[in-house]
Amino acid sequence: MQKIREELRLLEENGQYRKIPQIQNKASNKIVINNNSYINLASNDYLGLSTRTDLINEFLEQNKSLLSSASARLLTGSSLEYTELERTLTKLFNKEGALIYNTGYQCNLGVISALISKGDVVFSDKLNHASIIDGMCLAKGDYIRYKHLDYADLEKKLKTKRNEYNRAIIISESVFSMDGDIADIDKLVELKNKYNCLLMIDEAHAFCAVGEELAGISFGKDVDIITATFGKALGSFGAFCVSNNDIINYLINKSRSFIFSTSIPPINIAWSNWLLTIKRDEIINQKNKLNTLTSKVLNLLKDSTSKSHIVPIIIGSNEETLRISEKLKSEGYYVPAIRPPTVPEGTSRLRLSLTAETKFEDIERIFKIIHES
Repeated sequence: MQKIREELRLLEENGQYRKIPQIQNKASNKIVINNNSYINLASNDYLGLSTRTDLINEFLEQNKSLLSSASARLLTGSSLEYTELERTLTKLFNKEGALIYNTGYQCNLGVISALISKGDVVFSDKLNHASIIDGMCLAKGDYIRYKHLDYADLEKKLKTKRNEYNRAIIISESVFSMDGDIADIDKLVELKNKYNCLLMIDEAHAFCAVGEELAGISFGKDVDIITATFGKALGSFGAFCVSNNDIINYLINKSRSFIFSTSIPPINIAWSNWLLTIKRDEIINQKNKLNTLTSKVLNLLKDSTSKSHIVPIIIGSNEETLRISEKLKSEGYYVPAIRPPTVPEGTSRLRLSLTAETKFEDIERIFKIIHES
């Protein structure tokens, strides 16, 4: 226990100690913490769907699905709701099959650890999400990380290392969760074909939010494996993988995070499918609102590296980032400090997560406060 206490003390001393916020309510773009209401710039609810009581009430009037699956899907935890949602996803992404996972973390962990065995390798963007990193660590094969969005570096590593392995997978996020920049999918497809690899793209932050279709930025491109979550833009819960039938059937038989997890309650599955089908026009409308706001904000920030609705403002030190975050809070804006190990040392930041309900005037006000701080 003494070692644990010492590590906690060091975290606090270094400005990296975290506490779970005591959230009392969320509605539209507002959040209530300790009886104080703030404009919420930290949510992944990019389309503002999760707090739409009109949609929730309409859905509940039409749907009486069970509140628990009570089992893993390979036992008695499956139902028609799963089949229908997986059919919707297969059609949406124009793939042969889909498989639902409980969370985005479990999805990436389960897909990578199942597909990469001894003698195989992953080539991974250096800023890929922790779920991808942990999946590579859990897998029995090797992994090689290339510089962020540096495809010359990726090709150099492919050229020197690819022939040493059997199966190889290139993995990248589409929209990166901490920087808001976007991968060059066409270049990744070119390299995966040139060096005989599979290509896996994590569309967690793009699904229903970025791209011409609801299927993210990989739609219509030669991407072998796509993962994404329902818990961000879609305002639901869970995650999924879409791919060809061979890979999906392999995951059903080999992916431990799928096999050994009690499946998501059918009512959550039905809610996701209802939104993607019955309320598709509403999703598109909210997506268009978000994209319009994103364009205005990025035009305001001429030198931003972000190309999406995720807008990082890199401060540097933990202490200064925490100070400015508290200043924004005192002005009515909830913008938590993002610190290591979530981001590299020396790049602590404020991350503005834009949603369809965010007001442009609030973003202008936030920039003014930060500038004056």
